[in-house]
Amino acid sequence: MGRFHAWYNHQLTEAPPEGENEWSTLGPQGNNTTGERNYLIADIEGHGQYVGVNYYVICPSPMWYGEGDDMFFIDGDKWPPTLHGTGTEDYFNTSWSPDELFQHPFYGYGRANKEVAKDIGWLGRTHVYRFHITDPIYFDKSLKFSIEHGHNNNLTLDLSSVAYWYQTEPHKKFPAFPSRAERKPKPDISVVDIHRWRDEWRKSMGNNPTLWGNEKKENK
Repeated sequence: MGRFHAWYNHQLTEAPPEGENEWSTLGPQGNNTTGERNYLIADIEGHGQYVGVNYYVICPSPMWYGEGDDMFFIDGDKWPPTLHGTGTEDYFNTSWSPDELFQHPFYGYGRANKEVAKDIGWLGRTHVYRFHITDPIYFDKSLKFSIEHGHNNNLTLDLSSVAYWYQTEPHKKFPAFPSRAERKPKPDISVVDIHRWRDEWRKSMGNNPTLWGNEKKENK
């Protein structure tokens, strides 16, 4: 039958050197062909059944965080993964960048910043969940479930999750549980922080007193 297991993970993800280039905002996007820099949700050894996850996102910018693909590597397979999804929003059944709460028994949004999203994108804290009750994922030897933080892992996000599964013992030894200080969420980005960004942008554009905010530097 298998024993019930749960694992908590928390990570501040790192943007690549070329910047947080979601939606090709800063230039052409690359492709993730290894999954090595993905956020890890579950890393299991043994025989069992994966049943779901609570997933928490703290986004420090207005950019949509939900383009990252979900990837299930089952029974030791290499690239490509056994199951390769088309985006975080699709895995959680929340397509089209949602900004409203909705609750289904097997998936949904437990938290969404509607008032923030309406005006300045997806800045702030979000909670989504999915449980594989009618569509279980089985594994005989191992399962590694990870998800991109933005397309091709291009966003700095404060991510945390709790994954749930059943498996026969023995289970893979869990990493040391993080301390309370290590589990502390990153602080919210405020309107003052955003105004400081604007001031630095204005200076980088020559500090013209009539700059509006959507101007672009001319290529020379």
